[in-house]
Amino acid sequence: MGNMQASDRGGRGPAGVCVANGSEDWTAGVETGFPAGPGRPPLLIRPSAPGLGLAEWASVHGGGLEGELQVHGAILFRGFTVGSIADFERFAESVCPDLYGEYQDLPREKGGNKTYQSTPYPADRTILFHNESSHMHRWPLKQFFHCVVAAREGGETPIVDGREIYRKLAPEIIDEFSAKQLMYVRTFMEGFDVSWQEFFRTEDHEEVERYCRDHGIELEWRPSGLRTRQIAPAVARHAVTGEPVFFNQIQLHHRACLEPDLREALEAVLGDDLPRNVLFGDGTMIPDSVVAEITALYWRCAVVLPWEAGDVFMLDNMLCSHARNPFAGPRKIVVAMGQIIQGREIA
Repeated sequence: MGNMQASDRGGRGPAGVCVANGSEDWTAGVETGFPAGPGRPPLLIRPSAPGLGLAEWASVHGGGLEGELQVHGAILFRGFTVGSIADFERFAESVCPDLYGEYQDLPREKGGNKTYQSTPYPADRTILFHNESSHMHRWPLKQFFHCVVAAREGGETPIVDGREIYRKLAPEIIDEFSAKQLMYVRTFMEGFDVSWQEFFRTEDHEEVERYCRDHGIELEWRPSGLRTRQIAPAVARHAVTGEPVFFNQIQLHHRACLEPDLREALEAVLGDDLPRNVLFGDGTMIPDSVVAEITALYWRCAVVLPWEAGDVFMLDNMLCSHARNPFAGPRKIVVAMGQIIQGREIA
């Protein structure tokens, strides 16, 4: 594997790329491999000798990671010493100095300034594949996951390369999604989702309206609460490399991806006013059969590696989507995100 040119100073590289302090030989002190098979993400990086701190290694030799991440989409660091949440956050900041500090949907994790707990979701349910915040007006280009406690059973974080999905989906599906984009519809109703007051962190209607107006979000005040509509891509070009990727949250929002019993119960009570839904950008329905085809392809392309305590996963959020398998027993994964991309920057 060729060495990547590195900056001698931390900061921002060309085209907004985050770079870390480091020398040209970024592989010093580590070994690399591909646990899922040659050329398949993630790239695995292990220390050559025990006792090597990840934050300390990255602060000296991490300059080449940017290029490797853009090639492979994901990097798994295993066997390094990550003794605390603060150690994990220091590593993330050494790779990406502009970690995101105010993420709405996740609770903050103690022990770090810009570290969050993973998505609170029932342990016995799968979280389907998604690119983080791709349904919003901005999203993180980089995500970092740290396994503090590995589940006794299950709890893996499957990943899929969106470039592979783009290549393997039927061309007519790609063409339709590219042309129409997506409309994410969210209906905030007490008892079915977080309230709009919790989500927007205010009770002021005018403040919510101003936020939505500034970010191109259509809103409708209703007797039961608030409904928003957001146009976002289904297919995008990577913010740095320009590669086409399948990039969205269709599986987290489309009713076809709900558990059958849950879908039936929600539709019986709410009809079409589900808390979350996704349509084509022109407001027409995305057929259940198309969503089923997309979901099946994701699982065929997925790489599923068991977590080990101490693991750190770094993803390019536009290149790789992630999911979460059901699990049993205690599990603790913490998250950091950075290099925020405004959707209008790549439109």
